[in-house]
Amino acid sequence: MKKVVSISLGSKKRDFQDEIELLGEKISVKRVGVDGDSQKAKALFEELDGQVDVLSVGGIDLFVQFGTKRYSIRAAQQLVKNVTKTPIVDGTGLKNTLERHVVHALVEQLGDRFTQGRVLLTAATDRYGMTQSFVEHAYEVVFGDLMFTVGLPIPVRSFATFNRVASLLTGPVTKLPISMLYPTGQEQETIVPKFEKWYQWATVIAGDCHFIKRHMPDDLSGKVILTNTTTPADRELFRQRRVRYLMTTTPVINGRSFGTNLLEAAITAVSGRNRPLTFAELNEIIQTLGLTPQVHSL
Repeated sequence: MKKVVSISLGSKKRDFQDEIELLGEKISVKRVGVDGDSQKAKALFEELDGQVDVLSVGGIDLFVQFGTKRYSIRAAQQLVKNVTKTPIVDGTGLKNTLERHVVHALVEQLGDRFTQGRVLLTAATDRYGMTQSFVEHAYEVVFGDLMFTVGLPIPVRSFATFNRVASLLTGPVTKLPISMLYPTGQEQETIVPKFEKWYQWATVIAGDCHFIKRHMPDDLSGKVILTNTTTPADRELFRQRRVRYLMTTTPVINGRSFGTNLLEAAITAVSGRNRPLTFAELNEIIQTLGLTPQVHSL
């Protein structure tokens, strides 16, 4: 049996271990949260190097990639710099392949009214494939990167402006400490409502689940949440706020949807290539498996 482990900077409360089957092969999948303790995460990566088939990084990405540009995130690279035997992935591959089809899936599963609409993307640089899907379908978009990543109350309204801002800021931002890039540990459980105007403006609220929850208001009546890595507790939070639909970009298995990093690790393990897969290789396996974003009525 293949074994993959996701080591996450997030809360231990979200830990789990399970078995799934892909391409006829069983895989042991495990998530280990470290409550924001980067030294513990680094030690675990080094301890498991060579002991499992694939490792994945959760709670932070190794890279930010938009278009043909790729930037290494310094703090994340420090976590894995001593890992030399086991392949490591961070979900970037699935974000740029599987998530390229989100609008098609919305239309296919919820109808033609989602051919166009309004979307709040909490961090478009982190989900560039998803971003491209909405832009190509002529959605009105609020790019929330300045709001949700660096706390500036500045919505970006055009794709051209977003790309200019991202090109200017991504380099410096990727050199910041982990604590300034992403909620970790107990911070993931804290909700401080902000930017309600844009939550209410949007038809679809899309992006990382922690970013969406971090500032969501008490009332999200009728909204569609598009995300992944959801637990039953997350679904209940959205249900309490009267969210109409939850779309997860990764399949729901045993009541939860996997993070892109863990699902990519599982796909990488069953590929047998013993290295991170190219986007073309991932697309081929995604099509073979018939993976597609899934809509759940709340």
